[in-house]
Amino acid sequence: MSDESPVRIVVADADAGARAVAVAALVANGCDVCGEAGSRDEVVAVAVEQRPDVVLLDVDLPGHALTAARELARRLPTTALVMIASTADDEELLDSLRAGAAGYLLKDTDPDRLGFALRGVLNGEAAIPRQLVRRLTEELRSPALPKFVKNAPAAAKLTAREWQVMELLGEGLTTDQVARRLFLSRSTVRVHVSAALRKLRVDDRESAFAVLRGEGA
Repeated sequence: MSDESPVRIVVADADAGARAVAVAALVANGCDVCGEAGSRDEVVAVAVEQRPDVVLLDVDLPGHALTAARELARRLPTTALVMIASTADDEELLDSLRAGAAGYLLKDTDPDRLGFALRGVLNGEAAIPRQLVRRLTEELRSPALPKFVKNAPAAAKLTAREWQVMELLGEGLTTDQVARRLFLSRSTVRVHVSAALRKLRVDDRESAFAVLRGEGA
């Protein structure tokens, strides 16, 4: 894409006022806002129809923005997904990148810079707030934990959901983060953990992780 070509953008935000501000800023920066949406289903429908260069997606979008991001990443692999948030949340950033987002911006980004930031994403530049860059760097530098062994005898003892919960906890996610990732309540996550511990005949999570990594009986 040449610097002269207008970037085609779909803006998704449930807050009509915030969406209008973003649209005005983008148009003022020479972008072509080819669609707007206020919910998960709406942004997927609009983006699939318009096939924009970028989808600017509010992390608080009703219907769960990360679900929309995953679906858009699957259906529109050449469209860049950029999340926009009210506050800098490092776990939210990591979840967004895992879901297929190419950037994560804050709503207090200078309106005059928003269009440039999105064009930068299309040119391969990072669009991440400075305060979150260190957290992302730390995550990438962290040694990878051993993976769970799905064909281990212990795996057959767990339901698919119990396995999923334990696997995410074993990757270092907290109970709250697992609940948010799987759309469960914290109490439901704890129920699955308790069931897994009982089936694996261990007393704590670390012992369960060892068994599921093939390190124990």
